[in-house]
Amino acid sequence: MSILIKNGNVVLDDKIKQCDLLIKDEKIIKIDENIVSEADTVIDAKDKFVLPGGVDVHTHMNLDLGEYISVDDFYTGTIAAAHGGTTTIVDHIGALDRGSSLKSMISHYHDLANGKAVIDYSFHGALYELNDNLLNEISDLYDEGIVSVKIYTTYSGKLDDGEMLRVLKKAKETGTVVCVHCENDKAIEQLRNEAIREGNLEPVFHAKTRPQETEAEAINRLIYLSEMADYPKLYIVHTSSKKGLDEIKFARKRGVKNLYCETCTQYLTLDETKYIEGGNEEAIKYIMAPPLRKKEDIEALWQGIKDGDVDVIATDHCPFNYKKDKLPHKDNFINCPGGAPGVEERLEVVITEGLKRDISLVKIVKLLSTNPSKIFGMYPHKGEIKIGADADLVVLEQDNYTIKEENRHSNCDYTSYENYVSAVKVDVVIARGKVIVNNDLLLGEKGRGKFVPRKF
Repeated sequence: MSILIKNGNVVLDDKIKQCDLLIKDEKIIKIDENIVSEADTVIDAKDKFVLPGGVDVHTHMNLDLGEYISVDDFYTGTIAAAHGGTTTIVDHIGALDRGSSLKSMISHYHDLANGKAVIDYSFHGALYELNDNLLNEISDLYDEGIVSVKIYTTYSGKLDDGEMLRVLKKAKETGTVVCVHCENDKAIEQLRNEAIREGNLEPVFHAKTRPQETEAEAINRLIYLSEMADYPKLYIVHTSSKKGLDEIKFARKRGVKNLYCETCTQYLTLDETKYIEGGNEEAIKYIMAPPLRKKEDIEALWQGIKDGDVDVIATDHCPFNYKKDKLPHKDNFINCPGGAPGVEERLEVVITEGLKRDISLVKIVKLLSTNPSKIFGMYPHKGEIKIGADADLVVLEQDNYTIKEENRHSNCDYTSYENYVSAVKVDVVIARGKVIVNNDLLLGEKGRGKFVPRKF
């Protein structure tokens, strides 16, 4: 199978160049001006951008919370991802029963994804408790191509400081990336209890009981723990606030190494007015952790992107249906499942917002594709247009169109970006040398996505 892409504005590592791309047997084999070659498929990309396929390293497909399960599985979720120009995901796995091994959790997720995913995928290991056996399994996972593990400072599966230090020390030995959800659990518990006693249960109090100080404190604490462990690879997920980002910036200035910062589309576009405008019925859609912040936090994160302080833009795609799962909690946020859809909107929304701020498409692509591939062991096969890389590509039209729930492809019954006008639109998506989306038509077969074993 061969594909020739002609006349595109191709986003390379350091520039945008008008040129052609030749693809054969799942790989990019030639990048040049005016390639003359026979091909099974020829795509004219004149006046369009050609990007490396998006790499979203923070999704939650099939996440089982007990009472609620995220409504996208590895089929519907990767269909949505594909339509949005994402060709690889790395999923944060959920927990099984207490006492479950890391191997059993990963095996369960292989069963969930194999034969279903439309695009390529991998998993982060996850530790919801700690013992010697689980700690030693980090090495086993690494050898199997799962080179990252997730821990939490909040929720029922949180680890205490001593346990997190043990994980960080083990990760230093193996080279594993430690991803951390950073919020101060006890402070949030206290603020939520106060809200309950005072009857402050409207969705806006979800944000008020998880202020940005809870994020910043936990980020600060994890950074110092990483120093004690001699700087393993520490990856802060979904950074949402100026104070949280400042902790990362301060740490780097004082010499902290191997520290990575992720933010997400929602923290770059949506603010806390979503918890007020439209009443409780609308506000309950945006229950997520961390919560949406202020407009100044949004601009601080964009400045962090400009300055190179933010490394990755992901989604934390974790959708629950509005009518069935969220709306019943509109007057009491406490038991509302936390999470929102977003895997389909990321490329279009982030590129639109970035271009508004005069951030180059080359820089934006690094945060959407190249950096996550490098940080999590998928480079040079993923994340960049270069000879020998997997032919994961997106052709983008420069065309204003309006995002609506009715033109989404997730199982979720709402989009967080309803009526958002995007300046670009995904036209063609190629994954490992096959066109899987063409003008909004899904061509990728169920189960064609492969597990990606990762390494450094």
